[in-house]
Amino acid sequence: MDQDTAEQRINELAELYGILPGYWDIFGTWHAITPEAKKAILTAMKLKVDTVDDIEKEVYEKKTKVWRSHLAPIYVISEHEQPLSCPLFIPVKEGAEGRLSVSCSMKDEQGLSGDVTLSGDSLSVSEELIIDGQRYVRIMLTDTAMREPGYYTLTVTVRNHTQGLGILKKTTNVIIAPETCYLPEDNGEHRLWGLAVNLYALRSARNWGVGDFRDLREVCTSVAGLSGSFVGINPLHAIPNTSPYGLSPYSPISRLFRNVIYLDVEAVTDVVESAAARSAMQADLFKVALKELRDAASVDYEKAAALKMEILRYAFDHFHEAHYVQDTARGRDFRTYLEGEGETLESFSLYLALREHFVRTRHVYSWQEWPEGYRDRKHEAVKLYRDDHEKEILFQCYVQWLIDEQLAEVQALCRTSGMKVGLYHDLAIGAVGGGGDIWVYQDVAGGADVGAPPDDFNPNGQNWGFPALIPEMLKETGYELFIQTLRKNMRHGGALRIDHALGLFRLFWIPSGMSPKQGGYVLQPSLDLLRITALESRRNRTVVIAEDLGTIDEQFRNMLQQFRMLSYRLFYFERNYPDVSFKLPGQYVPTALCAVTTHDLPTLYGYWEGHDIDVKSRIGIYPDDLAQEQDRAARQRDRGLILDALKTENLLPDGVPNDPALVPRMTPRLCSAIYRYLAKTPCRMVLVSLDDVIGTMDQQNLPGTVDQHPNWIQKTPLTVEAIIRDKRFRDLKEVFRGLSGP
Repeated sequence: MDQDTAEQRINELAELYGILPGYWDIFGTWHAITPEAKKAILTAMKLKVDTVDDIEKEVYEKKTKVWRSHLAPIYVISEHEQPLSCPLFIPVKEGAEGRLSVSCSMKDEQGLSGDVTLSGDSLSVSEELIIDGQRYVRIMLTDTAMREPGYYTLTVTVRNHTQGLGILKKTTNVIIAPETCYLPEDNGEHRLWGLAVNLYALRSARNWGVGDFRDLREVCTSVAGLSGSFVGINPLHAIPNTSPYGLSPYSPISRLFRNVIYLDVEAVTDVVESAAARSAMQADLFKVALKELRDAASVDYEKAAALKMEILRYAFDHFHEAHYVQDTARGRDFRTYLEGEGETLESFSLYLALREHFVRTRHVYSWQEWPEGYRDRKHEAVKLYRDDHEKEILFQCYVQWLIDEQLAEVQALCRTSGMKVGLYHDLAIGAVGGGGDIWVYQDVAGGADVGAPPDDFNPNGQNWGFPALIPEMLKETGYELFIQTLRKNMRHGGALRIDHALGLFRLFWIPSGMSPKQGGYVLQPSLDLLRITALESRRNRTVVIAEDLGTIDEQFRNMLQQFRMLSYRLFYFERNYPDVSFKLPGQYVPTALCAVTTHDLPTLYGYWEGHDIDVKSRIGIYPDDLAQEQDRAARQRDRGLILDALKTENLLPDGVPNDPALVPRMTPRLCSAIYRYLAKTPCRMVLVSLDDVIGTMDQQNLPGTVDQHPNWIQKTPLTVEAIIRDKRFRDLKEVFRGLSGP
């Protein structure tokens, strides 16, 4: 076979698996993906493409797979596409289909089912195909009922009714979804405002050097008292808690479970009851360590986590003997939690126990570096470890139970305080390759990382370090990981922000060993993902905010809007492009959440005073002086444009000149004016940053840096107690007067 034919086959296979032929960059230049990159991505999808014969076989296998599987692995339909109609592929000899009968059973989540039997003339063959010498026929199965949105199991049995023989039995999943996500009824009065908080950064007189759920309770209560409707927090995902690479809440080891550092240990019942825990907390060494954590200028994740785990182990020993073994009401509550979480929690807890063991004994942090027998959770070595360390694994489950309990209490407090939304959670793009989610779901993970192609900010592109999930395997597993991720992050909250919403449509794959410049986009089963998101959103009464910044295609943005996912609009970027003037409030999209900034961008104070430019200059991010000068000139221009926009809306504070040269410093009054500007937009939700309220200069994360900038470790300059008494904080009620409150 010649080179051209081989390339055609690669192109055909790539198209079958959703690999796009190329992409347009932000400058309007087309980048075609090379045949080598396509082969690398196909290999990352666990396909064999070493030779032309391999490629031919993979094409054939893909085209005939659904016929050989009899039913697709899952069907996801809209509630308005009912009744369900799906194809069944049956192996049968010529003319023998008249002797077949097909029985179908559809079970709902409670196990209730309805049965239908088709036979003889009812079996209408719509297509046939010979595969490896075997004749297959295609018939359509049609449900007889209009069903409620939810998860169903379809079982199909085919028999030869003249001989009483069973030919095949096949089970598949069916998801029936609403057409839109949950949103509170819109009668024109439900425009809401809330506060964005980096929970780890909260400083208080009593926490253990890192913000915890008691601090969050205080903030939520105070925001509710100012007529705020929600409090947005950073992802609470489990992370390594190690410096410098294990601190980002957006690089978790699991998106299914949470970080122990946020637990209010002193509020745990078993800590109060345990004499050993109380004694340990009274020890001089403990008190010294606690004081050092509280007094430190920045968060020490590793020491804070270690201190909390030390006390929790004493508490667990008490709980295990006094409640779990004795089967008290508290012990039964824990057992109920274990039953509800099932194998997912047990597997993650097993991973944590193994990780701790190998960090301690071999100083390795990712499961790929563990001894080979421990890399597969189904291996005998893992089973033996689990049996020998049952109590340690139960302890890890216990920690997650405590976190879940306290988080539920915070959300319940928000609701009783009258907040319409309560907690607004943040979902990271993915989990790191060496973490627990990928260890458990290795079959779904591909041999490529997710990232972004080169752009003007990152000329070499970006590799985010998250293994790409194989769309084909997501379907084969019934989208289990995706569903679990949504459920666990929507639980105990009223809103969820999905980071990099473009990933619901396409993801940029970077095959192992290649640079981002050699990567390519892979299509996702977007309609299925959107419908599942809508179903979980409705079930959990959770508003979904899709982070749709950057070069997302308008057709994708429109689909998000059709599903009533709120757009994510930032003041810094809402311009009248190609004119760089700021959009007026009336030009904002109503179905959106608007904010000034994010954790990855300058705070309002830092932006106004060019502090971020100073920082980047100091640590050598700029390639040359010209680039820095251009940024400073653009910032000076933007300050003037902001003052112009405020003046147009009659929001320019008295005494503030409409001249950026005469306003070198951001002030609380000017900051409030900018947020009043956002309050005038028709956006459904307005998010104000706590960092802006209290005048923080440094942003929480400076992209492109690891330890050159204090990413993810900065504490608030004021304690929670001082913040809620601060006039700037209390003035938020007046800034957002007119927006719907409790």
